Amino acid sequence: MCFEFDARPPALPADLVRPVAGGAKAELLELESADGTRFSTALAGSADGGDVGVVILPDVRGLYRFYIELAERFAEAGRHAIAIDYFGRTAGVGERDEEFDFWPHVTETKPDQIQADIAAAIDALKERTGADSVVTVGFCFGGLQSFLADTNGELDLAGAVGFYAGLNTEERWGIKSPVERTADMRGPILGLFGGADEGIPVERVQELERNLESDGVEHEIKVYEGAPHSFFDRKYEEYADACADAWRRVLGFLQGVEDRVRSAQ
Repeated sequence: MCFEFDARPPALPADLVRPVAGGAKAELLELESADGTRFSTALAGSADGGDVGVVILPDVRGLYRFYIELAERFAEAGRHAIAIDYFGRTAGVGERDEEFDFWPHVTETKPDQIQADIAAAIDALKERTGADSVVTVGFCFGGLQSFLADTNGELDLAGAVGFYAGLNTEERWGIKSPVERTADMRGPILGLFGGADEGIPVERVQELERNLESDGVEHEIKVYEGAPHSFFDRKYEEYADACADAWRRVLGFLQGVEDRVRSAQ
């Protein structure tokens, strides 16, 4: 798995917190995908929200407390955010608890289904918050899905962020790796990886970066030396600096996307 169930999102650096009228508590919603599937989401709007919102793509556990709180952290930083669950087709709706046996559902979940759910989440986020554009932010399995979603022009994403996105996917998931899909990516891309991640060798990250470069995809790749998989966790005090830097990079990426969107209007 990616995070332990008791993981919590790192706090925002104090200077990145924006006042939010009435707090930033997430609202649990059920949405309907194009195939009629009902699935769960958690939406946190920000009174200070900009034009670019965030669709959060969780790790293999789906929608559990970490990602609900993460949506709230994005709202505190002035970004409307919605976190989605993947498993409405196979496990029904609801927040996932510690007893949820996720692996059987992960293996039955396909990128096109996730992208259909992303599309529904984008529509809901735009309708409820007024956001004009959306960036996906994913973690592990969700980072993989974030990069793959960037190849789908129908989603019209403004960018994609992946924390320790899965890159060795053919054997485990039976799908092409983002490393082999860079020619299809629209960009911009932000990839954040742990240098000590045993499941994602640095050499594979470097291959992704080379392919993005050769295919002309705007990108930024950051490898945090010594950091493990799923380092973005408040419990990992020894990686607090990496977490703070990751927050700054993600929020800076979103601001850069917003500046570009506004200049194009």
